[in-house]
Amino acid sequence: MDRLDAMTVLLRVVDRGSFSAASRDLGMPLATVSRKINELERHLGTRLLVRTTRKVALTDSGTSYVASARRILDDITETERLAAGEFHAPRGELVLTAPILFGQLHILPIVAEFLAAYPEINIRLMLSDKNLHLIDDHVDMAVRIGALPDSSMVASRVGSMRTVVCASPKLLAEHAEPKSPEKLADMPCVSFEPFAPVSAWSFRAKADKRTIEVPFRARLTVTTAAAAVWAAVSAVGVTRVLHYQCADPVREGLLRIVLSKYEIEPHPVHLLHAARGALPSKMRVFLDFAADRLRARLKLL
Repeated sequence: MDRLDAMTVLLRVVDRGSFSAASRDLGMPLATVSRKINELERHLGTRLLVRTTRKVALTDSGTSYVASARRILDDITETERLAAGEFHAPRGELVLTAPILFGQLHILPIVAEFLAAYPEINIRLMLSDKNLHLIDDHVDMAVRIGALPDSSMVASRVGSMRTVVCASPKLLAEHAEPKSPEKLADMPCVSFEPFAPVSAWSFRAKADKRTIEVPFRARLTVTTAAAAVWAAVSAVGVTRVLHYQCADPVREGLLRIVLSKYEIEPHPVHLLHAARGALPSKMRVFLDFAADRLRARLKLL
């Protein structure tokens, strides 16, 4: 049994979701695909896949084996590319993920520049406000805003992001600008809650810099930052978002940032990738290309 060949077949079955789809992709008879997976499972002494009539699913053993197999094949591919001189001509598909609005505003322009500079690399950009798992979701690199948990991932810090409270000039004229977080209790607020309801916003106390929780009255609750910013511009209420999410309306005078002296510590912004030893050339050149450009964009916010 050729184990590398069996690994390749297994990954194609997992990525395509079925034996028949993998068979078509590989130009290999369905019976051969099935035989190679069976031989691999017999060699390992464990089941890797649970087969149903419509799709396949990984067992616990299969999940860990597939992650390792993917790393092994990536390392072999990179070694072959380096030996063939691809260090000077990176190629292949690069899978990136970023928050939706941040990706649209700040990652897409960098990606467009990168594609023009590296014509043999294609990019799949997965925009999601939910943090995708780099290994399980087959992602090469991610943009993360916020503190990172301890993990085996490698992070390159590219800047920081404020959390700001903002309101329209019209609303502030009607209610007066709040001079302390507690004054928000007297104002209508727009709550941006993508995942779970909240009834208080965090601020940093002016005197001792400790974090305090201040209750607010939500006249409107939405699940996207864009909706919260639109409502704030429309004078529905005060809202609290990340700075990049309201930067354009603030520059245009449609919103004003308030309570800046009470802002919590800015969130770090990182480019994140899995630790795999030597980076594949497509990832290395993107990291070098994107990091400085992203730092420059964040400094302008």
